[in-house]
Amino acid sequence: MAISVKPLGNRVVVEPTEQEDVTASGIYVPDSAKEKPQQGVVLAAGPGDRDDKGNRIALDVKVGDKVLFAKYAGTELKLDGKKLLILRETDLLGIVG
Repeated sequence: MAISVKPLGNRVVVEPTEQEDVTASGIYVPDSAKEKPQQGVVLAAGPGDRDDKGNRIALDVKVGDKVLFAKYAGTELKLDGKKLLILRETDLLGIVG
């Protein structure tokens, strides 16, 4: 998916992965009972921060990585009907798999 938002510095654009509508035992979970997602896929990544000498410090994540992030981290935005998050790399907790 090509997006029209280019993150700056050490920020990334993440598409949150929504929770399943049905539990393993077959119970349907309404939207009001779902938790905020804490996982997503990186859709775009900035060039990275600069050090004291002005050199770029590359990000540890890249486009396509599945990441974990804090529950209320980042800034939400809607683009083309999709909910996206803009997060600082420091808001990311880890890369999955």
